[in-house]
Amino acid sequence: AAPPGAGAAPPPATGTSASGRPSRPGATPAGGSAPAAAGPPRPGRRGVPRDALALLGVVPFLAFTVIFLLLPVGNVAVDAFRDGDGNWTLHNIRLSFEGIYRDAFVTSLKVALLTAAIGVVFGTLLAQAVLTTKRNTLLRRVITTASGVFANFGGVPLAFAFIATLGATGLVTRWLDAVGLPLESAGFSLFTFSGIVVVYIYFQVPLMVLVITPALEGLRPQWREAAEGLGASTWAYWRHVGLPVLAPSLLGSYLLLFGSSFAAYATAWALTSGTVPLVPIKIGSLLSGNVITGGENLGKALGFEMILVIAVVVVGYLLLSRRAARGLG
Repeated sequence: AAPPGAGAAPPPATGTSASGRPSRPGATPAGGSAPAAAGPPRPGRRGVPRDALALLGVVPFLAFTVIFLLLPVGNVAVDAFRDGDGNWTLHNIRLSFEGIYRDAFVTSLKVALLTAAIGVVFGTLLAQAVLTTKRNTLLRRVITTASGVFANFGGVPLAFAFIATLGATGLVTRWLDAVGLPLESAGFSLFTFSGIVVVYIYFQVPLMVLVITPALEGLRPQWREAAEGLGASTWAYWRHVGLPVLAPSLLGSYLLLFGSSFAAYATAWALTSGTVPLVPIKIGSLLSGNVITGGENLGKALGFEMILVIAVVVVGYLLLSRRAARGLG
């Protein structure tokens, strides 16, 4: 007797079905199609992978960052610890915390802390007042557009605008003198610490409006409705719901305004000509040789310390922004 299966037909060869018809490439014996194997990334033109072509768009940005940010920062950091002969020293760092340079740091910190706080308070109130109006109203569009313009209007033009308005012979100054309210009797002068604070507030408040508006829009109406349903007043809602949710955004905005005020140079220089000690003005004087000759490395030491302060501000702002995004998400 023949063994079992001896008279059976052999299995079809590859490419041939059991009925003798040629099978399609990739077909399974049951007639189904097998999934195609994943091949290598499709090349772009001339055999270059598409991912490599996409990275070419980042090259200009990376080159710009290296040339205009990393290299100057590295040069400032290195020269801050060198003397005029190229020898390593800590003399520049020690000198930057003494005398007029220490006073410049203290004044710069006072201006930045005060103007940032005023900008956060009034900017938040203005933004909330704008958001209470109907969407796409003329008032809302005007304030939003004006905030974008005023926040970017600074430097020498801003200083001259305030000199023409609140200077010794400014329009507002002469008008107040005519009505018997002279600014000098109140102890205000545009060319002192208080004058710099007033000028900086001009662009700090609009900047705060632009920064805090998205966070205020993220407050859900259901939260306020739920609080009012439980008998909460407007103050109770903001104290227990609104402000805790907005706290990371408010702190991050404060850091942003602090950095903007701390690093401002052109406006303060055009306004006071260096009579008010500020770190950016001292750096400019040292690099131009108006104070002492050979003080470039001391100026770079002051610049390096400013970079450290701004770096801390940026890191704090990024961390708070991430936390604010989670809270409002």
